[in-house]
Amino acid sequence: MSDDPRLPRAAQIFVSFVALLRANGFSVAPEQTTSFLAAIELLGPRNLEHIRRAGLATLAPPPERRATYDRLFDIHFRGAEAIEQADGEDEETVRLHEEGRGEDEPPLADEANESGLAAARAEALVERRFAQTAISDPLRRLSREAPSRLPQRRGHRRRRARSGPFADLRRILRDSVRNDGEVLRLGRLRRRQRPRKILFLIDVSGSMKARTEENMRLAHVLMQSAGNVEVFTFGTRLTRVTGALRLKRREQALSAASFLVSDWDGGTRIGDALQAFLAVPRFGGYARGAAVVIVSDGLERGDPAALRDAVAKLSRRAWRLSWLTPLATSPNFTPQTEALIAIQRFVDDLVDGGSSAAVVAHLLSLGRRRAA
Repeated sequence: MSDDPRLPRAAQIFVSFVALLRANGFSVAPEQTTSFLAAIELLGPRNLEHIRRAGLATLAPPPERRATYDRLFDIHFRGAEAIEQADGEDEETVRLHEEGRGEDEPPLADEANESGLAAARAEALVERRFAQTAISDPLRRLSREAPSRLPQRRGHRRRRARSGPFADLRRILRDSVRNDGEVLRLGRLRRRQRPRKILFLIDVSGSMKARTEENMRLAHVLMQSAGNVEVFTFGTRLTRVTGALRLKRREQALSAASFLVSDWDGGTRIGDALQAFLAVPRFGGYARGAAVVIVSDGLERGDPAALRDAVAKLSRRAWRLSWLTPLATSPNFTPQTEALIAIQRFVDDLVDGGSSAAVVAHLLSLGRRRAA
């Protein structure tokens, strides 16, 4: 018979939750486990939310892994109920429904589109880690010039100006009172300039794996330089990563995004992704009046008609729609793939997206352009 002390049955579920956190890469010291149990005893929790908060206070999960902590908590304490509700509760990730008949087998994570030349339809759910590298010169240029060179729009509020289409009646009347009713100068007003919304859609499928990491770094710099930016990734799922990229530290932001996105280097279903984006009213509203930039090679395995219809709808909502593809290696680029041929007449720009310098140059040039 063993003399080792055994945990009370009521405490075993809390200690096993700590073990689950450690198994998923969380660093939890023994002292934190003791504090977690003490906090639960002190609070006398009446519901699971009290236990969750006790864990946040004592186990101290990193901010960038808060979503992972919450998901593990729900799985551990709610069990099958949390798993069944997972897809319905996560409104930031839209899973694309497979319309095939099952002929495509999911590729292995290490073998899927290794060359980056083929586009797959099957879904491969993998986790990606971003290396810690110094920021490149094109991204420094974007950070430095973005506030003054990104596109703007006319706001509804007006400001004083030397010339403008509106008369500043308040200023005219005030000056006339000072000058015994004489109007010596007509004050003018013009609309304020406001930053235009930017919608940045990044293809993270296997055929774009060589550019994925740098595109995510570029999106983070863009997010930090301009406040009115929305960022989505798509492959076999559509994922909003705006909240993760708002974190100021680049390593933390990319780490948080890596846990949100689960279809890195997987299949390519651009038409389904854009259709899913437009089907969510809140997402579709982000495109209205925005500069929409899609970074993708356009290697679509699905029906080009679905992609054509989605791009047509998106172009009607957007201020300007740009498609940046690594295939456009020259200014005289002519689309050869069926998908790019189908969307060519709906996009305002079909230009090079094979390097950070090319993407940054196009983003900074949008401020001088007008909708076609």
